[in-house]
Amino acid sequence: MVWCQSRGILSEVDVPVAGLTFDGDKIEQDPELLIESVIDAGRAAIAHSGAHIDAVGLGNQGETVLGWNRATGAALTPALSWQDRRSHVITDGFSPKERETLWSITGLPVDPYFAAPKMTWLKRNYQLPAGAVISTIDAYVTARLTGRYVTDFSTASRTQLLDPETLQWSTAACDSYCIDPSSLPEILPCDAQVGTTEVFGGTIPVIGLMVDQQAALYAEGCNVRGLAKCTYGTGAFLLANVGAAHIHSTSGLATSLAWVFTDGTRASCIDGQVYSAGAGVSWLQRVGFIKDPADLDVLASAVTDTAGVNFEPVFTGRGAPVWAPNQRAQITGLSLASTPSHIARAFFTGLAAEVTSVVRAVETDLGESLKVLRVDGGLTQSKVLMQLQADDLGIAIEVYPHDCATALGIAATTLRGLLGPGAEVEIIAGWQPRNIFEPIER
Repeated sequence: MVWCQSRGILSEVDVPVAGLTFDGDKIEQDPELLIESVIDAGRAAIAHSGAHIDAVGLGNQGETVLGWNRATGAALTPALSWQDRRSHVITDGFSPKERETLWSITGLPVDPYFAAPKMTWLKRNYQLPAGAVISTIDAYVTARLTGRYVTDFSTASRTQLLDPETLQWSTAACDSYCIDPSSLPEILPCDAQVGTTEVFGGTIPVIGLMVDQQAALYAEGCNVRGLAKCTYGTGAFLLANVGAAHIHSTSGLATSLAWVFTDGTRASCIDGQVYSAGAGVSWLQRVGFIKDPADLDVLASAVTDTAGVNFEPVFTGRGAPVWAPNQRAQITGLSLASTPSHIARAFFTGLAAEVTSVVRAVETDLGESLKVLRVDGGLTQSKVLMQLQADDLGIAIEVYPHDCATALGIAATTLRGLLGPGAEVEIIAGWQPRNIFEPIER
């Protein structure tokens, strides 16, 4: 995406990442194809905008990791997607006391979702040469673009290797995962000036790094304590700003750094994940239940209830607040009267219920109820799902007006780094919801 201070969004380009492999718990990406998609999308967006580019910012999948050669930038392993669950063989080996200690230090529970266990799994399963590093995907991309081996505080806080109180890699956490802290990237503020790149034409400063979900939280103006957003993408990711203090959840949620800026401004967030939202829709399409994602809304709107059908869309396990990585999706309550419409509505009902369980945990940690939930992502186009979510929560659902909340959050971070604190307000404030779903009493 290219954003302009005077004209707003000038262009948006999506380049899907090919080479995604699904095989049970194995979900991998080809790192070379991934970085090609970043470069191709950036070049196309710049070309379509016709604008001079002052700076580039980068967002990332915070829990995707790979091994690569620092000297050459060449990938040495596949990129383990955030959905990859093979590192459960690592996490299953931790005792209850070790789990409690890691959660206390890092704010994150021991789960295959996070980066550290995947990093250890790669270390055990690949013979990497001297000079190789294992890192989150952002450090690889940034090094390829700028030559600098860095990450940002929001992404580092998703590894389960960072001490968010000291803002340093935790020696104790690294020891638990047999990771050498000196092999990890330098950590920068989210609005830091990283370096320059020439891959998009000319020499352009790279300013601004942030993990995708925190970037969406920032874009949607959730920059004060108590505001929350949920992104309905491949998964459904709910984050709530808890202010500068890095609280420890008592409700089974993860606590991360939302952002840390160069002037010392910082915020933390509690979050919960429903791993299979859009991924569940993709599965329904892949097995032939629907031809197009839009078909699901057509089917679900044809009935007013599920006629007893229950659909638990936990295809890759449950995240917060349950943390049950071995649970799997199931459809129950089928009868001879069940129709595709009932199954479709049950999928949406089950997804909304999963998100509601996360919201209730968030409210417990906040000590207050949410007044509104801001939402973004492809599944917000489903009127059935959004209304079910509003009804289940009993609060209004405000749909973000753009399909690119993460990109706009990165743009705001880059603008702040380029022009100073306050410049980002024109992006994160003043937007109007595309749609509002109020709860309906039945």
